[in-house]
Amino acid sequence: MNRFLEMSLEYASQRSYLDDLFSVYPTIPNGIREINKSIWDKVESAYNAKDSFALVNAMLELDLFPIKDSYVAYMKRDKSSVKRNPRTVNRIANQIMQMDLGELYMKCSQPKETNRQIGPMFKKWVETGVLGFPLKGVDAFANNNAIMVASDAEMKLFAEKSLGYNRNKGLDFLARINGKYVIGEAKFLTDFGGHQDAQFDDAMGTLNCEVNAVKVAILDGVPYIKSRNKMHKMITGKYKDLNIMSALVLPTFLNTL
Repeated sequence: MNRFLEMSLEYASQRSYLDDLFSVYPTIPNGIREINKSIWDKVESAYNAKDSFALVNAMLELDLFPIKDSYVAYMKRDKSSVKRNPRTVNRIANQIMQMDLGELYMKCSQPKETNRQIGPMFKKWVETGVLGFPLKGVDAFANNNAIMVASDAEMKLFAEKSLGYNRNKGLDFLARINGKYVIGEAKFLTDFGGHQDAQFDDAMGTLNCEVNAVKVAILDGVPYIKSRNKMHKMITGKYKDLNIMSALVLPTFLNTL
């Protein structure tokens, strides 16, 4: 088994793993979403007038639609579809108008789900300098022992041009340590199944891609729980010899390069 995967499994099972992981992923709940007053005025006006088209159009301007409906995403992306589909609009508006305005406001101002806030946290943690290597932008990166500070897309572009990276997705981590390039994807997997399994598979895709660099999957969360779940079985079976590790083990790994 890969030494750093073994260290990660041991860390998760025998040490204050969750307490320490909070420094990387401080999932502090946000307060309520702010709602633009001018948009909400349009919502109230349409609601009181029982104007289905105006109500749905106004609601589509908000960050959070108040009901779950499979057709809303389409209308958000093609606003002209609202006029062309009166039955769909009336159906959705009728569901909305079953709530009073107070309940509607509460639904539209709910905080973002914690999982949707997790993505940028790993990069913010890296950018504190905790890994012990200089932080460099794209232009100053190539000839230095450093960790790149850039967007996912900028890292992807550099890796494509310089390292032969060919995945159609950005990167979470790119470093040059003692002449070796390191690319990585970071995931905090909070549960089993569904979207979380897809996120796990995404990280494995980076490990399996062709690239002139050391590849790392920086995984945290439930994969390290000893059980029969897919993630744990895969990291201790099929992928046991690959560079899979917790963010908390990453500094040790980088210092061995």
